[in-house]
Amino acid sequence: MLKDHAKLMQAILVSGEITGRKKLQKMIFIAKKIEFPFHERFQFHFYGPYSEELTTRVEELCNMGFLNEVKEKKGGYFQYRYTLTDSGKEFLSLNEVEMPSLADCFSDMNEQNARFLELVSTVLYFDNLSKDEVTNKVFTLKSSQRYTEAEIDEAYQYIKTLREKTQ
Repeated sequence: MLKDHAKLMQAILVSGEITGRKKLQKMIFIAKKIEFPFHERFQFHFYGPYSEELTTRVEELCNMGFLNEVKEKKGGYFQYRYTLTDSGKEFLSLNEVEMPSLADCFSDMNEQNARFLELVSTVLYFDNLSKDEVTNKVFTLKSSQRYTEAEIDEAYQYIKTLREKTQ
């Protein structure tokens, strides 16, 4: 039962700290799409791919004392920061998670802003479509974000770079 929890904990551990619920959702979705063994189901939501299962798993880890969630007021909204607790680190030391390249990919993704990860995850969500169709989806579904064609090209290049890290 806790294997999927341990994978999530490992992702947070190698990231050091993840700032933002949206960012965490996008990082796990992207990792899943580039073949890391995350099993949460995602649907398309207002901010791109979203997993209710992932939200529940994060809550469970917080309740078990393995994950620390700090809520900070940022202007007119709240932002959440996630780190592993000492108990979480101890649990992981006893339940090893074997995911080569995870640290490299997650530290790279963690350096990106949530807006860019939202674009990357949206591109990956529609990866069964042609690039032109994906571009149209982005312009339609994400019109408020005002993404440019150059940013979409950058997202495709970023996906390629991440995939290369896993080989």
